[in-house]
Amino acid sequence: MEDLIEIRWHGRGGQGAKTASLLLADAAFNTGKFIQGFPEYGPERMGAPITAYNRISNSPITIHSNIYEPDYVVVVDDTLLDAVDVTSGLKESGAIIINTTKDSDSLKEKLKNYNGSIYTIDARKVSIEALGKYFPNTPMLAAIVKVSGVMSDEELINDMEGSFKHKFAKKPEVIEGNMKALKIALNEVKKIN
Repeated sequence: MEDLIEIRWHGRGGQGAKTASLLLADAAFNTGKFIQGFPEYGPERMGAPITAYNRISNSPITIHSNIYEPDYVVVVDDTLLDAVDVTSGLKESGAIIINTTKDSDSLKEKLKNYNGSIYTIDARKVSIEALGKYFPNTPMLAAIVKVSGVMSDEELINDMEGSFKHKFAKKPEVIEGNMKALKIALNEVKKIN
């Protein structure tokens, strides 16, 4: 499957990495793609490391396993750089996107010998500005779409507006903030190498 894109998400329980991977799967599906979005379950609890996955393709997907050689890795919490080998199997033709304020030298040191592209975004800053609280998953969702190009910015914005209206039907006051977080994050993600 030449057009298959595989994404691995690393986060901590309660940060929304699983939710973001499922939202990405829904949005990609709504643009006509074949998708998979699933978490890896273990003894997860609030704050414990978790992993979630996406496969996105223009053709039917026949693989049904975890992702061991992702094209992209999304790190929702930069403290995981010290706890988990986030670049394990990551293709050098792909990229890693990290929610961090760390400088490029310290990131390169933590990522050891990874020679692929490294992108960063301060999802805390974006989230606080747009939502008034720290919810890193919405900015990270926008960041992976921007870096991977699995859909256009416009397709993401249009789809997520409908998705948020459905998801937050009982809390409509959070829709505007989440939409703002997406739009800001699309412009805040930066390549550092």
